Amino acid sequence: MSNSQSDARREQVIKLVEEGGYVAKVPVTLIYESNDPTNWGPYLSADDALKLDEVRQALKRGDIAAAARHGEVFELTKVA
Repeated sequence: MSNSQSDARREQVIKLVEEGGYVAKVPVTLIYESNDPTNWGPYLSADDALKLDEVRQALKRGDIAAAARHGEVFELTKVA
């Protein structure tokens, strides 16, 4: 494990993915690098970024079951 990986702080958060009248609550991990000279952060792992893309694509094609494998899915209803 490199020093940059051991110095990373991780935080579990929920990202909302909205598409086609649905929204999914998807758990991901934000990564904060304490010694990142570029100050580009926090960021997602490649796996979490791909997971969010997969959920968005599933919702777009109406495949609720595929989206629900990664988090809770809700149907949006306009109330006013």
